[in-house]
Amino acid sequence: MRLVGPSGEQVGIVPLAKALELAQEYDLDLVEVAATARPPVCKLMDYGKFKYESAMKAREARKNQAHTVIKEMKLRPKIDPHDYDTKKGHVVRFLKQGDKVKITIMFRGREQSRPELGFRLLQRLADDVQELGFVESAPKQDGRNMIMVLGPHKKKTEAMAEARAAADARKAERLGRGPAADDVDDDVAEVEETEAVEAEVEADAADDAAVVEDAAAEVEQPAEAAQDA
Repeated sequence: MRLVGPSGEQVGIVPLAKALELAQEYDLDLVEVAATARPPVCKLMDYGKFKYESAMKAREARKNQAHTVIKEMKLRPKIDPHDYDTKKGHVVRFLKQGDKVKITIMFRGREQSRPELGFRLLQRLADDVQELGFVESAPKQDGRNMIMVLGPHKKKTEAMAEARAAADARKAERLGRGPAADDVDDDVAEVEETEAVEAEVEADAADDAAVVEDAAAEVEQPAEAAQDA
């Protein structure tokens, strides 16, 4: 076999018995690193340390690995201004995190005859968040819905790095301000959690209302046909 020393130096071609003797002498492991080579290549190393370092490198690589996620936000053509601001806030947060956002305008009943309402709303949203994202997929009609995709200006890795830096800064500030600061931070976290729950409740209510309007539209269509007749 061709033997490589613990520091990467070439020992040369040696018999197996000699390689095992050297491994025992250095108190190291004899590890085959290239089985298909002729002759096979083996190296003297601390295999336990090698496995540990490899695991740490893989863990660090996974930590820095970024997966772009596509978030979805649903709006109605005649959305209330307060609801629009709430939805826009979620879109801003997603873009700051480096995620793409799929915006869906849901048309119900007679709204389907006014696609320009959805187009103007999507254009307005794109203009409001243009500092954070860009229109990756232009608005297009898809059945009863109109869809647009926004992409973030920042890469996911950059957003993750900024988020970690901000978290470290907040942690350092909390440690420096004392117990009273912890109470304030807890209050802020509680408010943010409450706002998130309220947003989810609003979204669920909007979906329920859409289902009711769908049923009403199906009832109205036969009635209108009967009046025309």
